[in-house]
Amino acid sequence: MAKQKRKVTEVTEKKNKKLKKAPANEKEPAPEAAPAPAGAPPQGGAPCGDPELSPEEKRVLERKLKKERKKGGRKGLGEAGAATARSPRARRSGAQLALDYLCSWAQKQDSWRFQKTRQTWLLTHMYDRSKVPEEHFSTLLAYLEGLKGQARELTVQKGEALMREADEAGAGSPGPFPLERTRCIRQVLQLLS
Repeated sequence: MAKQKRKVTEVTEKKNKKLKKAPANEKEPAPEAAPAPAGAPPQGGAPCGDPELSPEEKRVLERKLKKERKKGGRKGLGEAGAATARSPRARRSGAQLALDYLCSWAQKQDSWRFQKTRQTWLLTHMYDRSKVPEEHFSTLLAYLEGLKGQARELTVQKGEALMREADEAGAGSPGPFPLERTRCIRQVLQLLS
């Protein structure tokens, strides 16, 4: 293992030495170079046009140029004001994204596709009326019919545990389990069991 590490560090050191030497070699012949032909790109142009550079040197130069262009773009944003760059798109909450996901599933749009994070959010918050309103709960029940695998099993287990807690707390006291929530838990358990 130690030999392999030494070999790897030796190889990387050799590569670094070559890369350090390469830019020094490039700078020397540049002043002696003959003027470029009429069809060739200007000297500040693409580095790929220089036949003297190895493929690795070309890649390094391309990366440097790309980095410089990117820096220039960022400076332009800074001068215009960062607030204007961020303001066009406001972030939507997880609740809104999950409800939109549920509505698009109900409409069977071609653009709908499964999203694990949205489904997880819906399953976690489905008994909370402030997060999943009554008008969306019937759609959620229809969505839960197609639930398969471990998500279905965990949802049933969670529902059963919540029903046990509600029974232990007492059906008469509203406490942490209002009647509305208990009704929703029963509906989900009837659907999935």
